[in-house]
Amino acid sequence: MHLGFSSMNTVNDPNPAELAKTLEDAGFESLWYGEHSHIPRCRSTAYPAGGALPEPYKEMMDPYISLMAAAAATSTLKLGTGIALLMERELFSQAKTIATLDRLSGGRVLIGSGVGWNQEEFENVSHQPWQRRYSVLKETVAATRALFADEAPEFHGEFIDFDPVWFEPKPLRSPPMIFGAMGPLGMRHTAEWADGWMPVDVALPDVKAAIKAFHDLLAEFGRKPNEAEITLVVMSEVTPDLLKYYRDCGVDRCNIGVGMQNWDKPEIVMPMIERFSKIIAQL
Repeated sequence: MHLGFSSMNTVNDPNPAELAKTLEDAGFESLWYGEHSHIPRCRSTAYPAGGALPEPYKEMMDPYISLMAAAAATSTLKLGTGIALLMERELFSQAKTIATLDRLSGGRVLIGSGVGWNQEEFENVSHQPWQRRYSVLKETVAATRALFADEAPEFHGEFIDFDPVWFEPKPLRSPPMIFGAMGPLGMRHTAEWADGWMPVDVALPDVKAAIKAFHDLLAEFGRKPNEAEITLVVMSEVTPDLLKYYRDCGVDRCNIGVGMQNWDKPEIVMPMIERFSKIIAQL
């Protein structure tokens, strides 16, 4: 099992280049940055974890630029978005950004994406229907894949429609599209079209049972279990025994971080990396 590290990527967190080099030297497989271009000051959408919105959400930097800084400082570390809000950017510009990052990093990009939780944020930047966001994301991913793979890409869907275009350069490889989803609808979409599933462990009462249910859905869509990797975002208290348990459940990658309660404590990041680097060989 691989071990990744996720960060809120705020101005107060470790510099992306420094963090990435430390992770690579410590034996971590990947670095993951999330995305919020802005947070509406007036919103009715409740924060999913309950309570007040944590302050770091208001200070997140751009994931792609930060990952480019990380790429320049490393040679093997994989670079992930965890998660990117693909529907909240213009399609062609976003695809160009991803393709450029993948080329300049030597093909190390992983795209974790989701439908988001903040309706007001979504509606500030998109005219697509919030209630149909799962279907919109499905088309967004399909259209992006077409841009990455086809010589004269075009796409004609319910929400996205364009005639043949030149889109160059292509990424070195089409980055895997990993869906961060927990509920039944999200899991079903993941099994249908995603390259991987990225749930949060605290949202899964029984990780082993959830993985079996996911594999059953893959089979329903004519896919094999190895066609979709499982990246588990660990929000529980991280311990070596917990990580080994997730490995034995069939998780391909665990993404750890400092945890929501410590998002405003960047000073604990480097000691945490050092501590968990010692068990990577056992995973």
